Amino acid sequence: MRPVPCVAAIHDLSGFGRTSLTVVIPVFSTMGIQVCPLPTAVLSTHTTGFTDFRFVDLTPSMQGFLDHWKSLSLRFEAVYSGFLGSAAQVEVVMDCIHSCLLPGGIAMVDPVLGDNGRLDPTMTPEMVDSMRQLIRHASCITPNLTEAALLLGEPYPFEAEESGLEISLLRDWLCRLSENGPETTVITSVPLGGDRRNTSVIAYQSRLRRFWQVRCDYVPAFYPGTGDTFTSVLTACLMQGDSLPLAMDRAVQFVTLGIRATFGHDAPTREGIFLERVLSSLRAPFSSTFSLMEEIP
Repeated sequence: MRPVPCVAAIHDLSGFGRTSLTVVIPVFSTMGIQVCPLPTAVLSTHTTGFTDFRFVDLTPSMQGFLDHWKSLSLRFEAVYSGFLGSAAQVEVVMDCIHSCLLPGGIAMVDPVLGDNGRLDPTMTPEMVDSMRQLIRHASCITPNLTEAALLLGEPYPFEAEESGLEISLLRDWLCRLSENGPETTVITSVPLGGDRRNTSVIAYQSRLRRFWQVRCDYVPAFYPGTGDTFTSVLTACLMQGDSLPLAMDRAVQFVTLGIRATFGHDAPTREGIFLERVLSSLRAPFSSTFSLMEEIP
């Protein structure tokens, strides 16, 4: 083992707003992991809450960047993809997973497509189809509820925002997603029960046939980039040898801390959480709260 493990981070770079690489790099670095970015696009801002943003698609350059990595025989303990600039970039991500991931490494795919029942401004039905192919090459995926519905071709359950989702439906979605390739499926921002404040992160490990749940504290605000933050902490914890439920728990608690550190200030939510205020907590001890939802015999 080398002294500092490495992750290949295939994400965009937004000049303003705490999302993607401006979140991924500090989180992994704080947790003792070297980040090797393979940028998918450069934007003036991220796409949530901003209009007239400038978008530079790096698809024409990505394969050349990756080919250079391969010529150097670079290998990574994890390959982690997020926002993609075009459907054609899926091929580059798959190439990176198969060419540069060390044996036993983590192929983490955050299938960034949309939120709140809608596609993001730069996403298309073609991207959804391509993302369905990409998750077949992942060991772990972290869709939110909207992205899980898109990947499965299911309508977004808008009624769940008031009444909550049935556990049986969630188990079905998790199992169906895992049948498409990833051994581990994690769905974020899931409303449960009859109270929209009762949200959870839920997961399924097909090899162990176990479902996990971590409950999330409710704060009445939406901050872009929290998904990137969650998956970055989750991936770093798994790279350090944590179990899946412990990694989920730590990621949820860190995102919650970031939201709480930001919510009391009069700052536009579109700028993201005050990551700089809470990064040091990633090195601090924490108490776990995860629970085993169900274990299939």
